[in-house]
Amino acid sequence: MSLKIDSELKTRFPDLTVLTLHIKGVQIHKRRAELEKFKVEVMRQVRNGYNLDSVKDHPTFRAYRDFFWSIKIDPTKIRPAAEALIRRILAGKTLPSINTLVDAYNLASIKSRIALATFDADKLEGDLLMRFAEEGEQFYGIGMKKPLILKGGEIVVSDDKKLIAVYPYRDADNTKVTEETENIMMLVCGVPGIPKENLENASRVALEYITRFCDGEKGF
Repeated sequence: MSLKIDSELKTRFPDLTVLTLHIKGVQIHKRRAELEKFKVEVMRQVRNGYNLDSVKDHPTFRAYRDFFWSIKIDPTKIRPAAEALIRRILAGKTLPSINTLVDAYNLASIKSRIALATFDADKLEGDLLMRFAEEGEQFYGIGMKKPLILKGGEIVVSDDKKLIAVYPYRDADNTKVTEETENIMMLVCGVPGIPKENLENASRVALEYITRFCDGEKGF
């Protein structure tokens, strides 16, 4: 299973790079004490390393924000994923607790500052295509009771039959990772201005954290 970027999208954003990561044989639980302890350590590192006034000025978050503006998303209302998690910690809130795999890759996103989108690989059909949305397409994001009707021009990811993400900030409900998931596919979400080596580092961190807390091994 691979990801292709549509030629029209690549023409507009020639420096857009997205990596994929496959992990097979994961074992996902609601909680693990070891992971909860690790969360506390990551939150401590965030509080020591960032502050609310300047976090938006980090070059990686600035690149995401600039990209959001370019595709008509207001990053002060819909924040880049890692920045939103870091801001949550700096505001004195705890990290969300979904399941061990989602929690582990959220920590990897915080550590690497890179947005990560993760899907149940067994619910994907065919290869993935990143493209501009067509007007009127419907998207059911995680937790949404009504579909989002796309205006056209949004960046989306689809498999052979359905939309699975609005890039790079919202994933579909029907391919989300649950405690029953055994195999995952992850998109390491780059935007123009973020070096490829940063994405490669995020992929390594995600693999390390996920296999540490959910077992599994890198697949192809």
